[in-house]
Amino acid sequence: MRTFKLGRTGLEVTPVVYGAIIHMNEPQETANALVASAIDREVNYFDVAPSYQDAEVLLGPALEPYRSKVHLACKTGERTAEGSRRELLASLKNLRTDHFDVYQFHALTTEQDLETVFAPGGAMETFLWAKKEGLIRNIGFSAHSEKIALQAMDMYDFDTVLFPMYWAMGLNTGWGNQIAERVRQSGAGLLAMKTLILRSWLPDEEKTYPKSWCKPIAGDDRLAIAAMKYGLAKGAATLVPPGNSEHFQFMLDHIDECLDHPLNDSDLSLLRQQAEKVKDYPIFQEHSHH
Repeated sequence: MRTFKLGRTGLEVTPVVYGAIIHMNEPQETANALVASAIDREVNYFDVAPSYQDAEVLLGPALEPYRSKVHLACKTGERTAEGSRRELLASLKNLRTDHFDVYQFHALTTEQDLETVFAPGGAMETFLWAKKEGLIRNIGFSAHSEKIALQAMDMYDFDTVLFPMYWAMGLNTGWGNQIAERVRQSGAGLLAMKTLILRSWLPDEEKTYPKSWCKPIAGDDRLAIAAMKYGLAKGAATLVPPGNSEHFQFMLDHIDECLDHPLNDSDLSLLRQQAEKVKDYPIFQEHSHH
């Protein structure tokens, strides 16, 4: 698989990420098999977080044989120096590694999050200490609010940004455009999530993909491929699939097509038609707290 520069991190990453949520709550053998098959497909970027229940504990042994060949990203939801240090050290142990290639603030959501993280005794102290000690190589964050993401980038020159590049809201409201542009100017690496999402789940709908809190595109390959191309066109070095192995496989099977034939007018017009249909079911309100 081709690789792409992840901003100025010096990492060359495959354009599809192994999001370890896909093996959450599965037996160890399943996690081992999924990871081995991802390695066979040459995937070299693995992302996990302690909040994904047992995903981290399962990924440790599954990834151990290949750790030296891949880039491993982790996150912390802790906002204080003490809490984040405890979580970082636990994650390193669970993942059987001596460093993370990328370590991220998980889901920065409110201005209060930013204030706490950057205040004395805030989690940024842990990140800077860990970077100096070689426990983490690059500092990033994930967010679901464009406003908060832009504010975070004002406060620190982050190496990576993990952000939803969700075509429907992008085309309907321009959501995500500012952060994509800002990341490009800053030289950070952009990791795009939520590209393969159709809309939010309806209240009474059967959640056919229970690990995804919004409804993935299913059964419409043309739309799914156009949606992937949209994420790449926004400048993403790599795409994070929804939390199930089917969509991960779909991305692996179609990523070359997306790279060889980038977003064009017919893709865009298809995305626009669909965006119109789902405009009443956005996955984020700009003030929402996912």
